Amino acid sequence: MSSLTPGILPLSALCLWLYMTLLYFIALYRRDNSIADIGYGVGFIVALLPAYLYRIALFHAAQESVSLLSVLPLILVSVWGARLALRIYVKNKGKPEDFRYAAWRREWKWFSLRSYLQIFMLQGAIIFLIALPAIVLSSESTYVPPLLILGLFVWLKGFGFETLGDWQLDRFLKEPESKGKLMTRGLWKYTRHPNYFGESLMWWGIWILSFAAHPSAWQYTIWSPVLITFLLLKVSGIPLLEARMSQHPDWPEYARKTNAFIPWFPKK
Repeated sequence: MSSLTPGILPLSALCLWLYMTLLYFIALYRRDNSIADIGYGVGFIVALLPAYLYRIALFHAAQESVSLLSVLPLILVSVWGARLALRIYVKNKGKPEDFRYAAWRREWKWFSLRSYLQIFMLQGAIIFLIALPAIVLSSESTYVPPLLILGLFVWLKGFGFETLGDWQLDRFLKEPESKGKLMTRGLWKYTRHPNYFGESLMWWGIWILSFAAHPSAWQYTIWSPVLITFLLLKVSGIPLLEARMSQHPDWPEYARKTNAFIPWFPKK
């Protein structure tokens, strides 16, 4: 079990394609593509399950016990993905379609086809590429100990940042006195996007774990944390959100004082 079993990557891709296609038909029926956001975190679990279920089956066939380390990446990704999906579901429940999808629904010709390809299939491809280090880890449970500790530390710090940042924001939005104000306290005092920073950090942690077990594959798996960090910084994360937030009168001062991504002390 020291090398990736042939067929695992295509099987993971197939499962992910079926899952994203199912989400597309649900969105088509509901006329709400926001389900793509809810399904995002679960998509990572779907991508990993075939590889880890196969590995568990091999352990049982060999009458070996399944160690925690052998399924550690699946546990980490499942905890993150399930929490994210649940949070977005609760946040979106009873609300209209997200403003991005609603705008595309008005602007796009051939909307049904384009939404399938440009929202669901594109998201599936991105999930697969980001999940690649964790899929690769399904074939190996032997880690270089210092890198194992480092990878876990980085992942836990990222998960803590994302979870705490989301909790602080949700609590802030529920306070009546916060209406019309910007969130500038807690972790949001040190970075304008602690949740995005945390998500990026988690995937760097997964990559470190992958490097600890498969150092020779680093040039293939490194694209996972690079891609998610690029998307959050330049494409679907910070740019879209800050385009909306820039209309707030307090935004210029907050943006001037506070780092966009990497946490640091506010500028004076």
